[in-house]
Amino acid sequence: MASTDEFDWSLTEIPTPRAALRSQLEFSWMELRRRLVSVTQDEFVWEPVPGALSVRRRSESVAARTFGVGDWVVEWPEGPDSPGPRTVAWLVAHLTEVLTERYDWTFGGHRLRRPDLSYSGEVGPAVTALTRVADAWRSGIAELPDAEIFTVGLSQATSIDAAAPFAQLVLHVNREIIHHGSEIFTLTDLHRAGFRG
Repeated sequence: MASTDEFDWSLTEIPTPRAALRSQLEFSWMELRRRLVSVTQDEFVWEPVPGALSVRRRSESVAARTFGVGDWVVEWPEGPDSPGPRTVAWLVAHLTEVLTERYDWTFGGHRLRRPDLSYSGEVGPAVTALTRVADAWRSGIAELPDAEIFTVGLSQATSIDAAAPFAQLVLHVNREIIHHGSEIFTLTDLHRAGFRG
């Protein structure tokens, strides 16, 4: 497996579904990781609008719902699918929980859920945690035999995962990295350009 700073172009020459999935995952993660290493604390917690969802000290959050153990919590809206504006901190925390759940319920102990995790409102520890789980997920996919990429129920993270060929879950996680990575790029680009809402 290539390092987080390099892309293994040989993946694009392997005519298998797993190689195609890995190629998309590896390239998308490489691009996001390059941006994450340059994110400052100010960019990390910058609110594009006042009250944007973020990662805050438990004692400071007024969100309808929060998740996480320890001093820091990830804020969630009252409705399940209407998060509204988010900070880079929130996006990093969300990617961390998505990858942690999927890794654990595919390759790990089948026990970790969003509320069980520790989060951080500090850029260094948060990016380190995301990188650690992204690397574990990438390794799991890299070591998976080609014959298992379409195994139904290989992951048990959600009822949808349990009923779907594993390739569908890898595509979903890739979409999460691409989608939220694009948001992180946009927020940091706006902050660096001096936009403050």
